[in-house]
Amino acid sequence: MTLPADFIEQIHTLLDAPEATAFLDALQGDSTVSIRLNRRKVSDMPLPGEPVPWCASGCYLAERPSFTFDPLLHAGGYYVQEASSMFVAWVLRHYVGDAPVRMLDLCAAPGGKSTLACDVLPAGSVLVANEVVRSRAQVLAENLTKWGNPGVVVTHNDPADFASLGALFDVILVDAPCSGEGMFRKDPASAKEWSLESLALCARRQRRILADILPCLKPGGILIYSTCTYNIKEDEENVRWLRDEQGMEIHPVPDVPDEWGITGNLLPGEDFPVYRFLPHRTKGEGFFLALLRKPVDAEEVQEPAGRKAHRKGRGKPDAPVFPKEAAAKAKSWLDDGKEYVWEVKGAFLTALPTAVASLTEHLRPSLRILQAGIPVGEVKGRDLLPQHALAMSTDLHPEAFSRVEVDYDQAIAYLRREAVGLPADAPRGFVLLTWRGLPLGFVKNIGNRANNLYPQEWRIRKQS
Repeated sequence: MTLPADFIEQIHTLLDAPEATAFLDALQGDSTVSIRLNRRKVSDMPLPGEPVPWCASGCYLAERPSFTFDPLLHAGGYYVQEASSMFVAWVLRHYVGDAPVRMLDLCAAPGGKSTLACDVLPAGSVLVANEVVRSRAQVLAENLTKWGNPGVVVTHNDPADFASLGALFDVILVDAPCSGEGMFRKDPASAKEWSLESLALCARRQRRILADILPCLKPGGILIYSTCTYNIKEDEENVRWLRDEQGMEIHPVPDVPDEWGITGNLLPGEDFPVYRFLPHRTKGEGFFLALLRKPVDAEEVQEPAGRKAHRKGRGKPDAPVFPKEAAAKAKSWLDDGKEYVWEVKGAFLTALPTAVASLTEHLRPSLRILQAGIPVGEVKGRDLLPQHALAMSTDLHPEAFSRVEVDYDQAIAYLRREAVGLPADAPRGFVLLTWRGLPLGFVKNIGNRANNLYPQEWRIRKQS
């Protein structure tokens, strides 16, 4: 890989000569491969590789397999995530208590940190995962659906759209769009697009994003600011700006052992705590993180007057005209030990955990909501068609559907949305296919064939 001359010069200004040489040599090596297990789905599965020190469910793989053709990935059993970014789990575990919180992952696609937050946040919490780019927002929704946590709202908005909501969130994660220096080893083509001009543009955009979203953070709430880059303009200088211009307090992350090789502040004349993952010191790609808190006595931004009245008549769910028999059946498909608010939109029925329903009602007038809670069923003719999100949900009642375990070839055929043969004694109607006991999705068995109900837009197109 040929690195830009300006980038090499920049590294030599940040690190002394031996460190800079070691760093640049590391960038010419192979990138690491790491995954994070979904412990709500594969609670007993041992880690298939060397553990990631700062994330109990993460591990490094010795080589990169063909993830596309692993049914376990499509079933939400694990997520392919860069190891350094899993450090967010360590931060959340130390700064979020046992009480439920509202968290916003502002720049969330493709969903690695959002699925991680789902695992770490206390029970009853709600995560809003947002992405401004429509195509990436759809990928975000897919990955969160597969992860199966019901306490999630997926939105598709610019950061400025949130500002009028007031101080709504206890935790905000801004994994800011950046110049991507930390991805050079993983994606060498990105090095060709790098320039000092694009770096400066990214730094300005990051400040705009941060300024737009800070009014949504509650006094005393925490902001996690991260990038996948190395330069101080997008990293330490933005953290200093948050402190000096926005009044944020910079806090350390406790209990970070020296042996993890995480590097600190590189900004001359400053020693506030930040966390840098450099490839010659830590096993992973480039990552930067800082933890900040809004002062407890900060002035809280209120909703504009009259907004609540405006909300009352806008964005309400359709009148509940869902057939009673279908609604009763849908409710039997979910965990009967939990409470949901049921929302009807046309032929679709969605189950919202109560905390999700409350927050969604607040968000709906201002934001484009792509998905919230658990899309459960759709009325089609005389059938109540179970949604794929129901199959993926960790709130699916284990005895709601008959299950048929499939072999590898059948699983891949199903994920390609091809015909799947069922045993002669398989029950008629909706059947849940499983791979190694984990739900893959639904088919409708009509006797002579089984109709494949896997989402058309998610099917595997790649040839093996």
